[in-house]
Amino acid sequence: MSDDNTNWPNAVYERARVAILLPCYNESKAISHVISAFREIVPSAQIVVIDNASVDDTSEKAIAAGASVIVEELPGKGNAVRRGFSEVEADIYVMADGDGTYDPKALPQLINKLVEDRLDMVVGTRAEKEHAAYRSGHRMGNRLFNTVFSKLFGARFTDIFSGYRVFSRRFVKTFPAISTGFEIETEISVHAIMLRAPVAEIATSYGARHEGTESKLRTYRDGARILSRILLFTATHKPFVFYGLIAAFLSIFSILLGLPLVTEYLETGLVTRLPTAILTVGVMLTSILSFVTGLILSNTGIGQWEVKRLAYLMHTDQLGPLRSRLRDEIDK
Repeated sequence: MSDDNTNWPNAVYERARVAILLPCYNESKAISHVISAFREIVPSAQIVVIDNASVDDTSEKAIAAGASVIVEELPGKGNAVRRGFSEVEADIYVMADGDGTYDPKALPQLINKLVEDRLDMVVGTRAEKEHAAYRSGHRMGNRLFNTVFSKLFGARFTDIFSGYRVFSRRFVKTFPAISTGFEIETEISVHAIMLRAPVAEIATSYGARHEGTESKLRTYRDGARILSRILLFTATHKPFVFYGLIAAFLSIFSILLGLPLVTEYLETGLVTRLPTAILTVGVMLTSILSFVTGLILSNTGIGQWEVKRLAYLMHTDQLGPLRSRLRDEIDK
């Protein structure tokens, strides 16, 4: 079946439960427009606004526009996403922002890809249609973090920070969601990679925020937080890599400290710099301990991921029967 079959996504909208989750903080000026835009594309979808402790009338505007509202008092996008994932029941989940930057017209293609290719997540990667869509610091940070992420976890994603994603039910219901802030997208990407879930990316248009709204992302503060979270994910999910790199660095440092001492001993038979010798031995021992720690945690982590994989497999493919019926009907 070809990707350009327009009957397929329309049938999915009509028969599958589609939930569009919009985590929001003070988006009263844009939320009505965003809800209307998604409603026009997917009339049958349940649109849920997760009001993340807004101090404006985001909730009132969302209700007036026909959306359901969940109020999450704990601040941070991660808390809002976790609340939405836990409370909303659907077959297909769509995550987007309430600021009007993501293109609702791309949603049919994203859902079509998820259903037809039996995927657990499709990421709408951001292709700028307006230069103002990104601040310069955000653009540079995105490139840096995507590069670091690909080196640590593999190059399965080109835009780990995209907030425009479509998920299967079994992915959502087996995702732990421990992040509290903007690092939630990074955690989602790590979870997909470590779970070896089938995923894909599709380029989507990314525009400037709705007039009168401003970005909640703080370049340096949230950038530092995201970087620390990437390092934490590395230590947690790839401990051998994390502690192995530390061990390698300490070993090189110890060797560089110790070479002059060895040279001096070979020439004179003496070690005159005793404090340096003690430091060299201490650094090397720390390096060995780091290596062993990574080895132990790596073996322990295998068991943890086996449990997560089994939990994932316990959730049946909710779209399987629907996919079979649609194929039969369209083939006719």
